[in-house]
Amino acid sequence: MPRIIPESELIINPDGSVFHLHLRPDQLTDRIILVGDPSRVDMVASFFDTKTFEVSSREFHTIGGTYKGKPIMCLSHGIGPDNIDIVITELDALANVDFKTREVRQEPRSLTMVRIGTSGALQPQLTLGTPVIAEKAIGFDGVLNYYAGRNSVADLDFEHALCDHTGWNPLWAKPYVVDADPELVRRIGGDDMVRGNTISAVGFYGPQGREVRLPLANPDLNSRIEQFEFNGRKITNYEMESAPLQGLGKLMGHRCMTVCSIIANRFNTTANPNYKSGIRDLVATVLDRI
Repeated sequence: MPRIIPESELIINPDGSVFHLHLRPDQLTDRIILVGDPSRVDMVASFFDTKTFEVSSREFHTIGGTYKGKPIMCLSHGIGPDNIDIVITELDALANVDFKTREVRQEPRSLTMVRIGTSGALQPQLTLGTPVIAEKAIGFDGVLNYYAGRNSVADLDFEHALCDHTGWNPLWAKPYVVDADPELVRRIGGDDMVRGNTISAVGFYGPQGREVRLPLANPDLNSRIEQFEFNGRKITNYEMESAPLQGLGKLMGHRCMTVCSIIANRFNTTANPNYKSGIRDLVATVLDRI
């Protein structure tokens, strides 16, 4: 018999929408742009030909519509990997769970999700404004480790080499490494985006090697990361969401990738706080290619 998902495991609001996102199954589109900042959803939607709905709940802001005849939606996930766990799980439920019977649908529906974000570079050649695809996303957050099948979607050799090279602190969550959807990388990346190896950190300050008032437990971690190389691949940049997106998406059968504009270079200690025009250009490119 099919499993009936208990009310406590998947909360459905009285209006038939999913608990956090407040979206209904009939509002879901197959193509989804993900951004961190709720206000950035308005900027993305300014490119749409039509707007069919808008929903806001906490940091989750969604606008649905069409772009060049294609149904599409833009949704903000807020900051951090824990939010990605909420967003991807609830989007998947909208696609693949019958909200009336609480049963998983027999015919799975696959979504295409592209996250557009900002990032800090870890290699000197990555100049400010460069778009970097997380071709490999390296999760320092541990989210994927809570799900069965985690090893089946991970690059275990890369993980082991990274842990050995950095002398990984056993108090931290075990890293996981997951590839972006290769067809998405080819189509959206074209020949004008860097293919990177992107770390998803669990926080912005200490977890990314920033020291403000509290000293770091492993102050040389970033220098070890910068020197790491595996099969000719160096780690390119830090952000906070690509790994759980690509890992959970792959486990659930969705096509996912992240592309970030470099707004700071940790190696060169440079930053560009006036990055929004570059993000707008990146959004336009992704919308044309998704």
